[in-house]
Amino acid sequence: MSAPASVPRATNQGYVILGLALTVAGLAGHLFAARSIGGTYVAYRDHIRGFLGIAVITGGILALAGWCFWRGRRDVTVLIFGALQAMFGLFVYVERFGIHS
Repeated sequence: MSAPASVPRATNQGYVILGLALTVAGLAGHLFAARSIGGTYVAYRDHIRGFLGIAVITGGILALAGWCFWRGRRDVTVLIFGALQAMFGLFVYVERFGIHS
């Protein structure tokens, strides 16, 4: 006998840990970019604000999508959030090479 469709699946702790690690990697990309363009207070402040802004926007969109499409799977939401943050962090770090060329 299968479980009803409305019962949420068990949380996969591996997805949560990987999602958090990818989120930290995304923050690291912002911090490395700030360091590479001078490492001043303003550079760090702006990159941390950018990370938080991206996190709020993508987090809101993912929360809405998770509520609509994969309700009860917070582990998947955390994993996707972390992957997005890592991609944005990598993008910000790579793009800093074009700032001072």
